[in-house]
Amino acid sequence: MCTDRTSLTLPARLPIDAWLRIGRNLTATADSAAWWLGDWLVYGQDRYPERYRRAIDETALDYQTLRNYAWIARKFPPERRRTGLSMQHHAEVAALPPVFQDLWLDRAEQGGWSRNELRRRIRSAATSDTPPQALATELRLAVSHARRSVWEDAAERANCDLTEWMLRVLDAAARGRGLQHEPLRAAMAG
Repeated sequence: MCTDRTSLTLPARLPIDAWLRIGRNLTATADSAAWWLGDWLVYGQDRYPERYRRAIDETALDYQTLRNYAWIARKFPPERRRTGLSMQHHAEVAALPPVFQDLWLDRAEQGGWSRNELRRRIRSAATSDTPPQALATELRLAVSHARRSVWEDAAERANCDLTEWMLRVLDAAARGRGLQHEPLRAAMAG
């Protein structure tokens, strides 16, 4: 086997068990890299907030993908991560309260569920008599690029992911309370 940054060359006669083992190793490495990037971003957000955006711009990855990695890494400190499940499993439950995150991750781990199976079961539970707080609802908004950019900048100043920032702003508005954080107030005005 020969590798470089852009290719993997396998021998002409590779036994199936060796080929499968390579695939499992590659999958584990790719998933680990996503967690590592998330942790790298969280570190940068905490320690170099003034340089964080520039560092992200210098990577070859999509800005939103990186923000998602950081959001998931923040939601799941290393001691809460399940090594038997992918980052994508964790992403499926990240918007839920921690007790329900753990519940669904336990089920996925014990059942050997794929990420898609976990998603299917969560959606299925949403149509049953599961308590409402155990489920998340996905909302989609059509907004201009300029508006999204303003919101992302405000979220970054508030040191949180865009989704979390939006939830904070909406929760504050729903409670009828003034926004206590200046970047949130400024973004709401814009």
